[in-house]
Amino acid sequence: MSRAQGFSLNKLVDILKAAAEPTRMRLLVLLSSGDLTVSDLTEILGQSQPRISRHLKLLTEAGLIERYQEGAWAWFRLRREGDAAALARKIIEETSRHDAIITRDQGRLAQVRVARAEKAQAYFSANATGWDDLRRLHVSEEKVEAALLAMVGERPVDALLDLGTGTGRLLQLFEKLYRRGVGIDASREMLSIARASLEKAGVAKASIRQGDIFNLPLDGGQFDLVTIHQVLHYLENPEIALEEASRMLRPGGRLVVVDFAPHSVDALRSEHHHARLGFSHEQMQAWFAKCGLELVSVMDLEPEHGDEQLTVTLWLARDRRIEIAGEAGTRSAGQTRRV
Repeated sequence: MSRAQGFSLNKLVDILKAAAEPTRMRLLVLLSSGDLTVSDLTEILGQSQPRISRHLKLLTEAGLIERYQEGAWAWFRLRREGDAAALARKIIEETSRHDAIITRDQGRLAQVRVARAEKAQAYFSANATGWDDLRRLHVSEEKVEAALLAMVGERPVDALLDLGTGTGRLLQLFEKLYRRGVGIDASREMLSIARASLEKAGVAKASIRQGDIFNLPLDGGQFDLVTIHQVLHYLENPEIALEEASRMLRPGGRLVVVDFAPHSVDALRSEHHHARLGFSHEQMQAWFAKCGLELVSVMDLEPEHGDEQLTVTLWLARDRRIEIAGEAGTRSAGQTRRV
């Protein structure tokens, strides 16, 4: 724990009282594995919803867990920041996973996750054909991901935000890079897929939330790295989304955008609901500048085969609020590479 002086006596007693009850301890252990709804917890623990809700309220008031809304659903998760949350994690670490009750809870949790994954897969399968058709128009996702990893580099970051997270793939791709990850998407169906994918991959340090990319349900200035992967072309006003993304950055933080270069595949408007047919380097650089961001690097991934018609572009920009003396004069903004 980071506190040098520890908790006051009354605060410590309040925290320990909140945790020192069998059902509430079971809830803490379950939520340490990922976000869950009241319905999930009711099913796992076999207790009434009012009873579970009361326990969750006490844990929330003690600062051990947090609640967020997703449409009509209330989700809960173990609080990741703060001294009370750090103490809760230490208490959870002392809980034996061989305890019969904990083991039974984990088994039921696995069943809930299987059911969730099956629903998500059903939605994915129903829409996969259209996505596969689109993938055939550009270079493989493997090459895009390799380029992303190379552009971002290996320097660890404290917090990553993925906007329009979709299946949560970027939260998996950058898992070794961040301490805390957040994925935002407007679609509840896609959030179900993302949660199932992250659970299957064992990624517990990332959370998924429903939200509007134009009005994010987050405080600004929290993130070292923000990613927007193949989202902007669906938006009528992508520059507003970029402004909101830049608001999320800490001073010196970085924003990575992946999208299409300008193209003439007009069928994407009618068949895939694209509002924009790609973005030029000049347009993106102008938007970044308006947001107070400096364009650091651009990479074009051009089609490899005759049936591919789309160039995928990666843009990396950085918040200008931190400048190292002399650096601006030695770096050429917006240097473009083609591969």
